[in-house]
Amino acid sequence: MNREMNADIIIIGGGIGGCTAALAAAKMGKKVIMTEETDWIGGQLTSQAVPPDEHRWIEKFGATRTYREFRERVRDYYRRHYPLTEEARKNIFLNPGNAWVSRIAHEPRVSLAVLNDLLAPYISSGKITIMLNYKVLSAETEQDRVKSVTVKNLQTFEQITLTGVYFIDATECGDVLPLTGTEYVTGAESISETDEPHAIDGVAIPQDMQSITHCFIVDYLEDRDFTIEKPEQYDFWREYQADFMSDKLLSWYGVDGVTGKTKKFGMFPGENISLWDYRRIIDPSLFQPHTYEGEISIINWPQNDYWLGSIIDVNDEEKEKHLKGAKQLSLSFLYWLQTEAPRPDRGCGYRGLRLRKDLTGTEDGLAKYPYIRESRRIKAEFTVVEQHVSAELRGRNGIARFEDSVGVGCYSIDLHPTIVTNTTCYVPSYPFQIPLGSLLPIRMKNLLPACKNIGTTHITNGCYRLHPVEWNIGESVGYLVSYSLEKGVFPREVRNKPVLLEDFQRLLVNEGVELDWPRIDGALTE
Repeated sequence: MNREMNADIIIIGGGIGGCTAALAAAKMGKKVIMTEETDWIGGQLTSQAVPPDEHRWIEKFGATRTYREFRERVRDYYRRHYPLTEEARKNIFLNPGNAWVSRIAHEPRVSLAVLNDLLAPYISSGKITIMLNYKVLSAETEQDRVKSVTVKNLQTFEQITLTGVYFIDATECGDVLPLTGTEYVTGAESISETDEPHAIDGVAIPQDMQSITHCFIVDYLEDRDFTIEKPEQYDFWREYQADFMSDKLLSWYGVDGVTGKTKKFGMFPGENISLWDYRRIIDPSLFQPHTYEGEISIINWPQNDYWLGSIIDVNDEEKEKHLKGAKQLSLSFLYWLQTEAPRPDRGCGYRGLRLRKDLTGTEDGLAKYPYIRESRRIKAEFTVVEQHVSAELRGRNGIARFEDSVGVGCYSIDLHPTIVTNTTCYVPSYPFQIPLGSLLPIRMKNLLPACKNIGTTHITNGCYRLHPVEWNIGESVGYLVSYSLEKGVFPREVRNKPVLLEDFQRLLVNEGVELDWPRIDGALTE
């Protein structure tokens, strides 16, 4: 018989949304058990090695108070623990990597430290129990409620059954949804279903999901040679060219998501569109001399997007094939960069690229988990569609306002090449709200999503999938289930009863969750 554990709230998945849901619930005095498949909490920020993708107003508004606290704690971590230059130390907008895609590009381990610090008081008080290296196996349900979830330790193989009043699916792929029989969708909806201009013609394609990426971290020491062993699948990837591409994948050319045409990239600043400082996480010029041997960058570039197959709703053999394929693509890309990448001086390869296994905490040097851009999505009480966020479609109507808003976010609709149709999509958006209805499954009463598995479409997931939005989603869900417990109601009642909704939104505002945007002219274009 499996060992059993009980809490008020069971959270499966310790990514961004899982952590913030746990934090919110613990602040409300609830007992939480949170499981995590890897040995690092934090998801995108840590185990997937993706620095925050944020909107242009993030330093002023458009995020929850705890997200702003997280960002300041990251900066303070560098100020307290790293030998910064005096100028960098005084910079209130310190960006450790000076990356051009992120205003606070930093190391995954720093995110991990900050998240652990945020949760530490509640772990100490017994409000939060974190179970690392646990993967969800099965669930027991009764009609429209979840009774228990069973998880397995990936190292000891011990199985534990978790019981609670509420369950939160904060997994990267929405893994709890099929186990509980919760209605969900995957992939690309048909235009006949959503009326979205960028939805596909004809029938829906459930496996047409965005590509995944196995990120890795390197630094560059120009006069050294750190060439890795030739990857097993290198010969395949060296020659691979998708039908929709005008050049090989391992090249300096890639598809422009905005125009659909090919554009040329380069390695370092001054070489076309520089990728090196795109997600650079350490700029040595911000630190005292001799602190770093070279700049450090995360490789999450167009060339290591993997779209040859799905890891969702396929058998284990198929899933493992594509997880391995994504790893092999990333290692092959590194080997190509080291040995064959054309340089401006007409030479080949940057052999000084050193794979930083120490910064990802893995033996192979790759992130602990692939970067997941698209998950299973609940069939929700309310689904956000392209018409709610597209700047072109909204026009003078401005931001779509939802009476049941539980947060805000902003990012362009950004779809990387998909698995079946190889479609890309980039649509400028207006800032948006997070409607409570998008967090409520159409039938299940005590299971809620807290990651990329909310009520969006294939298209709108492209702007709701980023770090600050997932943070807000998880936090609002944590408060929602705690509030529901205290009031003796189900979350659906909170949305449908104006008195409860107003009271709950007041709670969110008091806790620093922004529900609306100030007046902003123009769409997000960066």
